[in-house]
Amino acid sequence: MLDVRQIATEIVAREGGYVNDPDDPGGATNYGVTIRTLKRLGIDVDGDGDVDGEDVRRLGRSQAVEIFLKHYFDGPGLGGLPAELQASVFDMYVNAGANAVKILQRLLNQMGQSIAVDGVLGPKSLAACESAAALAPHHLADAYAIARRNYYFRLADRRPASRKYARNRSGGKGGWIKRAEEFMSARYHMTEEEFSERVAAWA
Repeated sequence: MLDVRQIATEIVAREGGYVNDPDDPGGATNYGVTIRTLKRLGIDVDGDGDVDGEDVRRLGRSQAVEIFLKHYFDGPGLGGLPAELQASVFDMYVNAGANAVKILQRLLNQMGQSIAVDGVLGPKSLAACESAAALAPHHLADAYAIARRNYYFRLADRRPASRKYARNRSGGKGGWIKRAEEFMSARYHMTEEEFSERVAAWA
């Protein structure tokens, strides 16, 4: 059985500490929790009556874990997914919100299912997941991780400011790509040559 709390703890470690990158649309972020998230949830970490950048700075690891469990796993109903998908979709939900589910829904449609791409894990989407998992029990997690990687590439194609998250300063794989590949079998990892070819147009 999956230890969801351990997965959340690993996500927090993967996200790292406080950053406020002007190129990141999420704004000030700590352990993967953005200021937008704190404001949306009304979490006043320092108890001063408002939610601002200082609340992001003071957010603790354990608080981030609880936010992810409640609002990014339980909230969207990720526990209803096949076990082999839960960790990757959870990780992606923290990173991209409901787009994590839309990526899955598009993939399921590509696999012959017929569901709406609305970012909501309703009964039809969950049933489609079960059907796809039964048809391809050893491939669904890899397929989703590859779809995640493609999503990151498309984001970087469209938004030059985001390319630094997909390609590092030395020209190799950036954090986004490495993150997606953590959830797929090694045989589907891009070689450095393949990666270079994929991002060549960004130069």
